[in-house]
Amino acid sequence: MSTNRTESVGREIQRAISEILRTEIDDPLIGFVTVTGVDMSPDLKYARVYVSVLGDEEAKTASMKGVRRARKFIRGQLAERVELRYVPELTFELDETAEKAQRIEELLRSDAEELDIEESDKDGAD
Repeated sequence: MSTNRTESVGREIQRAISEILRTEIDDPLIGFVTVTGVDMSPDLKYARVYVSVLGDEEAKTASMKGVRRARKFIRGQLAERVELRYVPELTFELDETAEKAQRIEELLRSDAEELDIEESDKDGAD
């Protein structure tokens, strides 16, 4: 169960990490990375950071490797930007929600097109 405190800290950490990735990290492995969400533990000591990566599987793998390698640096920068008693331990995970949603939409669209073709065949046969 998420409280207002954990949600607001999560949003603040999401904003700060997004800014750190955009302005502070110059790693050629890290491609176009977007922080899509942060789940905080109830005690605010752990943060699971979800990132979306634009590109193919190779780009995703490389970007995740770069982000994970920069975890300590990101945590240090976070300590300077967010006022918390404890800076949370960060875990980065690939968020593939957008790709899954796009795939579902494609499947629904193809099913709708097939139904339209079947309907037009029935209308032409009558």
